[in-house]
Amino acid sequence: MRPIQLVIIVVALGAAGAAAMLAMNLAKKPAARQEVATQRAIPAEEVLVLAKDIPIGGTLDRESLAWKDWPKGGLNESYIIRSKRPEAVTDIVGMLARAQLLAGEPVREARLVSSDRGFLSAILPKGMRAVAVRVNAASTAGGFILPNDRVDVMLTNGGGEGSSAVARVLLRNIRVLAIDQKVDDPQDKKSVVAQNTATLELTPEQSQLITAAQQSGSISLVLRSIADTQTVDTDDHMESTINVVKFGVPSHVNASE
Repeated sequence: MRPIQLVIIVVALGAAGAAAMLAMNLAKKPAARQEVATQRAIPAEEVLVLAKDIPIGGTLDRESLAWKDWPKGGLNESYIIRSKRPEAVTDIVGMLARAQLLAGEPVREARLVSSDRGFLSAILPKGMRAVAVRVNAASTAGGFILPNDRVDVMLTNGGGEGSSAVARVLLRNIRVLAIDQKVDDPQDKKSVVAQNTATLELTPEQSQLITAAQQSGSISLVLRSIADTQTVDTDDHMESTINVVKFGVPSHVNASE
């Protein structure tokens, strides 16, 4: 055998041995471990929540309530906790919603009112009054004004015996509490146009003004856009005097903010 062939064989054997050693080392090396985050159990309490949406004035029944695990770190003192009030469902069933309630939110008694109390007085803010005004479909934007909408109140005088009718804005950005005896959006489309009275949320002074206005002319409600949240200074835009004629004798009713 020639020397060159011997050298080639030795080199080849050495390379093969090195490759074998490398392969063995790689085989013995443990695979990279994937770190799996161990999820620790988050301390929780069972909280009473709403199982479905409840409209304003809606009655809570057993099907509308459920217990749900809630992280202890996210508890609020207004939440109803099962470990503290295991019979809370029985206490809550039959109560009325003072505001729109959404499925999944914790039940808070401050947003509920007992069914044996006057509901409208319960949802009325302190210092405000609920005043009913006579309306019809023509004077309520075609019957599409609904509870919780915001409206401007207009008074129309005159228009008889050839005289021109005069319309003016009495109040702006007034909340509608109820239409007839409904305090939530009617699901039945037919009931939308069957309107006889609208109950408005007013200050005592506004209540006096609009009561007098109903005796001197016709009241119309003008629907405001839901995006129109601008607060208007009623001192600049509200009529402060209404002329009332009784038995042919004119009189004035004043109202100030």
